[in-house]
Amino acid sequence: MAKVRVAILGAAGRDFHNFNTFFRNNPNYEVVCFTAAQIPDIAGRKYPPVLSGKLYPKGISIFDEKDLPAIIKKYKIQEAFFSYSDVSHETVMHMASLVQASGASFSLLGPAATEIKSKKPVISIVAVRTGCGKSQTTRRVVEILRKNKKKVVVIRHPMPYGDLSKQVVQRFATFKDLDKHNCTIEEREEYEPHIEKGAIVYAGVDYEKILRKAEKEADFILWDGGNNDFSFYKADLTFVVVDPHRAGHEMSYYPGETNFRKADYIVMNKEDSAKKADIENIILNAKKYNPSAGIIHADSRITVEKPSAIKGKKALVIEDGPTLTHGGMKFGAGFLAAKNFGAKSVVDPRKYAVDSIKSTYAKYNHLDKILPAMGYGSKQMKDLERTIEKVECDVVLGATPINLLRIIKIKKPYVRVFYELKEKGVSIETILRKKFKL
Repeated sequence: MAKVRVAILGAAGRDFHNFNTFFRNNPNYEVVCFTAAQIPDIAGRKYPPVLSGKLYPKGISIFDEKDLPAIIKKYKIQEAFFSYSDVSHETVMHMASLVQASGASFSLLGPAATEIKSKKPVISIVAVRTGCGKSQTTRRVVEILRKNKKKVVVIRHPMPYGDLSKQVVQRFATFKDLDKHNCTIEEREEYEPHIEKGAIVYAGVDYEKILRKAEKEADFILWDGGNNDFSFYKADLTFVVVDPHRAGHEMSYYPGETNFRKADYIVMNKEDSAKKADIENIILNAKKYNPSAGIIHADSRITVEKPSAIKGKKALVIEDGPTLTHGGMKFGAGFLAAKNFGAKSVVDPRKYAVDSIKSTYAKYNHLDKILPAMGYGSKQMKDLERTIEKVECDVVLGATPINLLRIIKIKKPYVRVFYELKEKGVSIETILRKKFKL
């Protein structure tokens, strides 16, 4: 039989994993190309031969998704596999319609086709949207396991924005490792908090190789899923974080709904700043669509380094970038901190934005009084630095999970904002003790 000619629609994450686990050695398919969306500067590159395997000795081209109809026609694509996340159901079906109108079939690969089995216990922490507070939950689980004398290795959802051939397997144990791998701000936001707590973090591109290395130094594997994707590994226990600030999204985003329906436990974060009706709506959906799941009620406790530096001041608020961009949030912990600790006002940074930061505001026009911590490369980090310098404010609130002062210069008074998960009622520690006999 002739091979099915395939395009994998992705964003430098799930797409590469789907290729590695399902397509790389599969003689029934010919992967003609990847397409790229969501992340800057991915299109125009190649998935390299060191990763693509013996069936693809020249590597595989990565094209811009905006050219998909022409790509399907030019390369005689027969089937397109949608392989990225944190998009509305409507967006997925618009893409399906575009693919079908261009003459190809449209497909999705599920967990059974792509999950890898570990030799060690796996705890999976995922979410229904970007920015729900998944990282807080992951940090809480790390804290509990380490307290119980367990060696924890966190394996993070991929963010391979550099030279893919050098990012097959990455290990992060110190802040120097972040510099060694030329990490973007987004990567640092995910790795640095774990390093601060003494956990080892793995990431990269080939998650079979990553897992086998991680297993050698771990009692537990902790899957820290990004972008509301489902786990790359077969989990023994799955926590799914939901956001009552975006009630209903657990049933209207892909693959967030998949996670919601698969959860062993649903973590209801941010209850301290959410409306009661929104919390109740998510509970109703949980009872209807995943009645066997336990519900963990939790607050996102916000603290700051120097409360006195905020009170009565004009504040520039910097939030976690992906939460605001493809996560769709208009605010995060920094905005709440400005309000809670008595800032006189929150400055609108849009008129001060330069170059790529200005372009970010043009693309994500739901943002106004918040500056997303964009930094997908040295140029964008410099644009962020220049934007901060131009803003007329008294204090800068840094509500990303990292200390921005490690990578950019901020001459204004700078106050870090911290946020941690605090369970109410049933605790994660009780669940872990019972499940794994800690």
